[in-house]
Amino acid sequence: MSAERASAGPRFDLPESDAFTRPYWDAAAEGRLLIRRCAGCGRAHHYPREFCPYCWSEDVGWETASGEATLYTWSVVHRNDLPPFGSRVPYVAAVVDLAEGPRMMTEIVECAHEALRVGMGLTVTFREAGEAGGGEAVAVFRPAG
Repeated sequence: MSAERASAGPRFDLPESDAFTRPYWDAAAEGRLLIRRCAGCGRAHHYPREFCPYCWSEDVGWETASGEATLYTWSVVHRNDLPPFGSRVPYVAAVVDLAEGPRMMTEIVECAHEALRVGMGLTVTFREAGEAGGGEAVAVFRPAG
């Protein structure tokens, strides 16, 4: 998995973190993607929740994902009037299947729109985020290799 940062672009705010989500955002700032795995049924899930969405167990913990994924679907967004997205159009909103199993909403970067293909291999990278530039980052994906 790469701790490289995606090319600098406009900054944007992250969701407000709390005691539960702080490990996720801290890991992202270090270039690591975290997912949650259930000790009860063994399944991984994303977005992070305090319980397993499959068996409802509360015996779930953090693990570092490999950062590998495949493209499930995408849409090229040409218009978005909500700040800060309007300054970033066109961009690729996507859903990817992580190697560990969970499906994740994200953005595809460093790839020509015409080159996107269902099933293409992707790898995680991180984009700096936050208004203050305090080291926060968000996971995005780019073509593998």
